[in-house]
Amino acid sequence: MTLDGQGESTRVTEPAKEPAPAAVKVAAAKGRPMLSWVGKRPLREVRAFPAQLVERFSAGGSVNADVNWSDWPDRYERGGLLFHGDNKEVLAHLLANGFRSKVDLVYIDPPFDSGADYVRRVQLRGASGTARLDGETYTLGEQIQYTDIWANDTYLQFMYERLLLLKELLSESGLVVTHLDEGRVHYLKVMLDEVLGADRFINEIVWKRQTAHSDVGQGARHLGRLHDSLLIYSKGTDFTWNDLFTPYTEAYTDAFYKHVEPETGRRYTLSDTTAPGGSSKGNPHYEFLGVTRYWRFGEKRMEELYEQGRIVQDRPGAVPRQKRYLDEMRGVPLQSIWDDIRPIQSQAGERADFPTQKPEALLDRTISLASNPGDIVLDCFIGSGTTAAVVQKLGRRWIGADINKGAIQTTVKRLAGVMEEQAAASGSEQQRLLTDDEAAPSPPAQLSFSTWRVNDYDLAIQHNEAVNLACEHLGVERTKTDPFFDGTLGKKLVKIVAFNHPATVLDLQDAAGELDSRPTEERDAVLVALGREVRTVEWLEDHNRHRPINRLEIIELRSDPKYGKFFEHQPASAQVRLEGSKVVIDDFISPSILERLGQQDGVLAPQITDWRSMVDSVMIDTAYDGEVFNVAVADIPERKSDLVGGEYELDLPQDASNPVAVKITDMLGEEVLVTLDR
Repeated sequence: MTLDGQGESTRVTEPAKEPAPAAVKVAAAKGRPMLSWVGKRPLREVRAFPAQLVERFSAGGSVNADVNWSDWPDRYERGGLLFHGDNKEVLAHLLANGFRSKVDLVYIDPPFDSGADYVRRVQLRGASGTARLDGETYTLGEQIQYTDIWANDTYLQFMYERLLLLKELLSESGLVVTHLDEGRVHYLKVMLDEVLGADRFINEIVWKRQTAHSDVGQGARHLGRLHDSLLIYSKGTDFTWNDLFTPYTEAYTDAFYKHVEPETGRRYTLSDTTAPGGSSKGNPHYEFLGVTRYWRFGEKRMEELYEQGRIVQDRPGAVPRQKRYLDEMRGVPLQSIWDDIRPIQSQAGERADFPTQKPEALLDRTISLASNPGDIVLDCFIGSGTTAAVVQKLGRRWIGADINKGAIQTTVKRLAGVMEEQAAASGSEQQRLLTDDEAAPSPPAQLSFSTWRVNDYDLAIQHNEAVNLACEHLGVERTKTDPFFDGTLGKKLVKIVAFNHPATVLDLQDAAGELDSRPTEERDAVLVALGREVRTVEWLEDHNRHRPINRLEIIELRSDPKYGKFFEHQPASAQVRLEGSKVVIDDFISPSILERLGQQDGVLAPQITDWRSMVDSVMIDTAYDGEVFNVAVADIPERKSDLVGGEYELDLPQDASNPVAVKITDMLGEEVLVTLDR
């Protein structure tokens, strides 16, 4: 959809796209040393699913003309890209659609060994049901929460596959920054040595994120864990690198810049003007202010500094020294221990109430160090959108992805706000809001972005858009002139069955009748559908038994061995009733949660025994007017282990005839609105 200046939106339907490759080849890791784990397997190729446009946002204006957009694939408008989907599938999509070797910087803050296959970064409420994960048993709630519960082998395979894909996306001058805690940094360092090569390691940055832990005396039997690590690797030898400096400490300036110029108040130090090494290093030798020495400067330059008042001689015959002003010094070259950036505080203006949110100052320093304005920066664990927000402020281009719908919603809101501020400030003096107030701000590379779904499709859409998605996924060559068939797959004709029902015998009969009406047509035909009726199996066997041409088959997009795993987004639903003045929720189902849990590799399909574990909150409007939802009852449990009530006694207005509305929000941020007539 498109958002205008008044916040209104309209649905956008994309034109047909050229088919993308069905599978993306991935190069093997050849570095040393190599890390081993149970179930380690190479990622030789991965299926690329199409992307479905969800919405566009524009704060006005066009892209920065000073940025070279020639490396941007034509299928995407120039602007930020935000993808909702499993990042493994998103990365494969980017590789298949023009971003191979185009990304200049990857910053990822992956799970620190948390969440079963990181399927959804959420925690179900309560502890409902159990499922076995690689020989270790955890409650269903534990499987998808933030706490450290993964079997180590599952986590390592998860990260290995994504790092292999990220390497393919990196440009030859690109860098990868991986943010980790002390529990997994040693594994990931060896893994990065394998994927990118040990000779591509640049730095391990230690970020002191806290000052102290207070759990000593409360049973803790370890030292306070105060730091995270950021591992920096390059893909090639000629990589982007910008020298950064931090301010001198007050103790340092008091000790080494103790002189103050009375006329200006400027602090300065006096440094040596003589040249160690003498004639062996080719230094000039002459007499200056009565002193003969080998000097750092030529005679003419020394005279200029003296005339500028920058050469000081304490007494006749003393060796002259150079006056160096504190305000002209760049500071201390940035080192690998960062203890000057605090974590997000509870009252911080940038706080987005996201469990793993990192401070903007940390991202500002990292991105400034490892990229330049106009570069493409990718974060496939976008979370609260901090990376994209900082990249936007620093004049870079960005691509973000996350599987959590709540993360996408948070990022959309945050980026829209940043772009609106930048648009309002255009033409006036802009100030960077981050750590370096004196640096000139980089103009934004773009003032728009678009949001896409990858393999999590809303198919309650126009049939033409559904056909485009299916054809792109299968690699179907579209046929614009055929009134019945949608295209060809190899030598076979293709018909896309409407996605609002499974393929039926009637659909097969229609296709057979169409072929019979074309006496010269000898090709076979394929029907593509989301599902199929059981009766179609017997019908096809009977139809094809003695037919040398015009044979029919069905590709079922969800279960076909070759083309399956095409994921349809099914909205959540609820069963709610009104008994007098009481609202009773009998059931709630979130197909998105169930689908993702069921797709976990190595996990027995979990059973959710209490629907309330999938529900984040319940809100009720006792007299809903159909436009504005006025919250009269709000059930939002404070702790993740608590469940919503499910039954609510209402104080209904006696003179109101409007229905009661119940809004249920699941743990992914998806809402269901049910209205109940009195």
